[in-house]
Amino acid sequence: MTCVSLSGRDRMHTYFRATLIYVADNQNITLSLPRQLLKRVKRVAADRDTSVSALMAEALSRLADEERRYSAARKRALAALRSPRSLGTQGRRTWSRDELHER
Repeated sequence: MTCVSLSGRDRMHTYFRATLIYVADNQNITLSLPRQLLKRVKRVAADRDTSVSALMAEALSRLADEERRYSAARKRALAALRSPRSLGTQGRRTWSRDELHER
């Protein structure tokens, strides 16, 4: 704690640790889970020495990251379809179907 004098009055200020600041940035939600699933999740959290909230945050973060990567890959694939690479034929076919299927 630090004491600071402002215009003749002493004030005490407490500086928060980083963990308290982190908590302030979080938003609470209500989640409804089947009782048996919640028991299993609590066991997993205890085995990993973490909380159910931390497990859920990690799982949801992974889900959001996967969705973002999928969306970016889809955009790249669609862009590639709109501008196909040249095969060196200048867009002309130099063979016939029969020629391709000759035996």
